[in-house]
Amino acid sequence: MPVGAASWSFTEDDFAAITQSLQRFLHESSARCALLVDRSGQLVATVGEQPKFDPTAFATLTAADFSANDQLARMLGEPEFGALFHQGEKESMYLADVARRVILVVLFDNRTTLGLVKLRVKSAVGQLNQVFTDMFNRDGTSAPGVASEFLGEAEDEIDKLFGA
Repeated sequence: MPVGAASWSFTEDDFAAITQSLQRFLHESSARCALLVDRSGQLVATVGEQPKFDPTAFATLTAADFSANDQLARMLGEPEFGALFHQGEKESMYLADVARRVILVVLFDNRTTLGLVKLRVKSAVGQLNQVFTDMFNRDGTSAPGVASEFLGEAEDEIDKLFGA
C-alpha cells in the first residue's frame, strides 16, 4: 500500500484503521479495489486488487476530475458534489469525498452493483471521515481545501500524460 500526503501524516494506528475500514468495505460490497487519493493528486492508499494501470497518473487524474466537478457543482449552486459515478461497459468507479481532503475511489465490475457499492460506501466514508478528521485535528491541518494553483498543475500533468 503506497502512502503519501503533502501536508499531513498518519500513525500506524491511523493506517491500520484506514486499511481495516477499506478491507471491510471491499468484502461487504464485492468491489475490486479501493484507493484513497489526496485532493492534491497524491495516492494515499490502495486496498484490494492491484490496479493494472499507473496508480500515480490515476491519482492525479482523479483529483483533477473531482476538482473540476466541484467547480461544476458551484456553477449549479451546489457547494459540492460529495460523490461521483463513472460507468463503463465492464468497469465502473465511484468516487466519494472523505473529510474534504481525500477522495475514496472504488473500482468495481459486474460482480457487484452500483446500489450495493453506494449502500456500503456510506458506512466506510463515515469511518474514514472520523479517522481523517481526528488525524487532521491532531496535526493542525484541519482546514480543508485545495491549493489554488492545483488546477494549473493538474492540467500540466494531464498534458504530459497525453503528450500535449
